[in-house]
Amino acid sequence: MSKTISRGEIWSVNFDPQVGAEIQKKRPAVVISMNYVNLLPLHIVVPITTAQTRYKNIFWMVAISKDSTNGLNADSFADASQIKSLSTYRFDSKIGVLDTNLLNEILVAIVLCIGYNPPSS
Repeated sequence: MSKTISRGEIWSVNFDPQVGAEIQKKRPAVVISMNYVNLLPLHIVVPITTAQTRYKNIFWMVAISKDSTNGLNADSFADASQIKSLSTYRFDSKIGVLDTNLLNEILVAIVLCIGYNPPSS
């Protein structure tokens, strides 16, 4: 069965099996891969975890407040340090959609995590 999965959507994704400190279990994740990057049945995602006070000042943890558009059950954080490319078979159901500003915040956090420094012109 083919699923239509698009950038900015939040899906329930199965991260098991996990190894070591990798994120685990079925949880929400935001799709960050561009829609045209789908030659293989894979999508790049950032997992979402329930909010905890200790995440508040960590630059790779992007706060997401629950609302009717994103479909989250609780205030949460997107963990940009755990970016993954996953098979569409791991995607269970669409939960909601993230607003563009928050998606861009997550993308910036990823850039910071990987240390990208664009060359000067």
